[in-house]
Amino acid sequence: QVQLVESGGGSVQAGGSLRLSCAASRLVFNLYQLAWFRQAPGKEREFVASIDRSNTPYYADSVKDRFTISRDNAKSTVYLQMNSLKTEDTAVYHCAAKRVGNDPRSDYNSWGQGTQVTVSS
Repeated sequence: QVQLVESGGGSVQAGGSLRLSCAASRLVFNLYQLAWFRQAPGKEREFVASIDRSNTPYYADSVKDRFTISRDNAKSTVYLQMNSLKTEDTAVYHCAAKRVGNDPRSDYNSWGQGTQVTVSS
């Protein structure tokens, strides 16, 4: 069973930065596509960013040019650098992984518990 553990969340003022990490275990990391999703209170979970096995990133329009996803295969870890944070970025951020599937925005079958990000004005 794939295990994903997020860290790095916290509280920050608008305009600030945070870096999330997701440590993966029980998988051959370099064979997986990794992603970040988020869920705000009362809202559906939404795609944030993903990175495939070739290190190609994909971003939601709402975070493009502000967030950067990266992966370190040697450490089995995926990162999300979040800059110029806005209050609307407040959510629980979840790491996700999948082995197969062409759509970078969906069909993930392994999930972490999430880390809270709170952005205040």
